[in-house]
Amino acid sequence: MLGNRKLEDGNMCKNCAEKLSPWFSDRRESTVAEIQEQLSYREANREKVSAFHITRTLGENTKVLLDEDAGLFMVTSAKNMEEANPDVLSFSDVTGCQLDIDESKTEIEYRDDEGNRQSFTPKRYAYSYDFYIVINVNHPYFNEIRFKLNSNSVDDDAETLLDGPNDMRSMHGNLRPKAGGMRGGSCTSNAEEVRASVEYQQYEAMGQEIKEALLQVRQQVREEAAAVAAPKVAVTCPYCGATTIPDASGCCEFCGGAVNG
Repeated sequence: MLGNRKLEDGNMCKNCAEKLSPWFSDRRESTVAEIQEQLSYREANREKVSAFHITRTLGENTKVLLDEDAGLFMVTSAKNMEEANPDVLSFSDVTGCQLDIDESKTEIEYRDDEGNRQSFTPKRYAYSYDFYIVINVNHPYFNEIRFKLNSNSVDDDAETLLDGPNDMRSMHGNLRPKAGGMRGGSCTSNAEEVRASVEYQQYEAMGQEIKEALLQVRQQVREEAAAVAAPKVAVTCPYCGATTIPDASGCCEFCGGAVNG
């Protein structure tokens, strides 16, 4: 019982909990029957993982893996795919994709002669950034895949407690005077500097690449589906002269010649 997980109408053991999708978050609101259904789905998913053929890899730690030939993708940080059993989704399951950049700021202070923490005038801050991809999906067990692109926050390692108002340290003891900056001629990091860094630009570009790739394949699937659903129009075959409705490959139903129309 110590390892059980609470469900809406019962309990689930730790081993079963570990088999659920990592993107599933409604366990407490799920019934025993619903969990059993998901476990069956997860077991069937293993065959999809085994058949998955990676044609494109996006990301650094947690990766978006595409099987462009089959129109499938999965998101995982695992090295052992069979053991992790990442959910295999169709491109058509994607309903949206965003790059979220979270900004955090910490006030930079200094110690006065009595050792008390004091604010600079005006206040100064050290900034850091984290990059998240949010993939919205149409799926029976979750509607969002959210993961972090960077392992460590992107910042300039600015010290947030200086020895005094005239302390010029900002990053690992480097002197970086800032014109019109802190009282006493001190200096600090700022948002513009961090956003201009190579690391920030790399993660932003990585996020945009993932976003654009998923939205592009989703659009391709929708256009293909629309083309299939579009009503067929009769045309005159340039080879046999018959009035024909082209088949799925665009050929005359009578002579098999390629029909333009």
